[in-house]
Amino acid sequence: MEDKSRVIIIREDTFLKGEIRNAGRIEVFGYIEGDVFTDKLIVQQGGRCFGRIKAGSAEVHGQLQGEIHVREVINIRATGDVAGNVKYGKLGMELGGALTAEVRNIPPSIAGDLDLSVDRGRTARITLQDLSALDPDDRAEDLTFTVSEVLNGYVVLASDPAQPVANFTQADLEQGSVLFHHDGTGAERAGFAVVVADRAGAMSNVAQVNVAVRPGR
Repeated sequence: MEDKSRVIIIREDTFLKGEIRNAGRIEVFGYIEGDVFTDKLIVQQGGRCFGRIKAGSAEVHGQLQGEIHVREVINIRATGDVAGNVKYGKLGMELGGALTAEVRNIPPSIAGDLDLSVDRGRTARITLQDLSALDPDDRAEDLTFTVSEVLNGYVVLASDPAQPVANFTQADLEQGSVLFHHDGTGAERAGFAVVVADRAGAMSNVAQVNVAVRPGR
């Protein structure tokens, strides 16, 4: 019987960066980046797993890339895509599945709840919970956000809060330096659109950040 205490589920809305050791089974529906050590790894369709992976067995319906060592069987299903330095005991592959030694550039994607609040006419910090970039092969300073379609305010950096900016980096977000300033109008909503690009020029989809405007204090 499987030990439920050693089962880890990474859900669709979960983005995890770090290290997991001594897991019995890891099932990935969302995003995980880092060192992963488990008896069994299942990357579901739409799931993404990147880093240094050591598993007893693996079943891949989504995306798996990095330094991968599977002691027993790795099964790559029809929607699975595996890339990197891959070592395994046995291989099973369905028609449509992909296995390559070429480590490909992973386009960045946008995470976060994309919602924040600001007092009317005031400034609010944009946190990593609000907005963040996911990219396993680029540094934070090489991930650049571009702002457009700003409504009832503007994005600024803490170093110059009076100067609207069209660009900032993931490093700026991690340092807590990115702010949204509301322009004081009476509308209850504000916001902006944003995309993020990596060093190679690969871009995410456009995301809309929604800003709820509270009455001024």
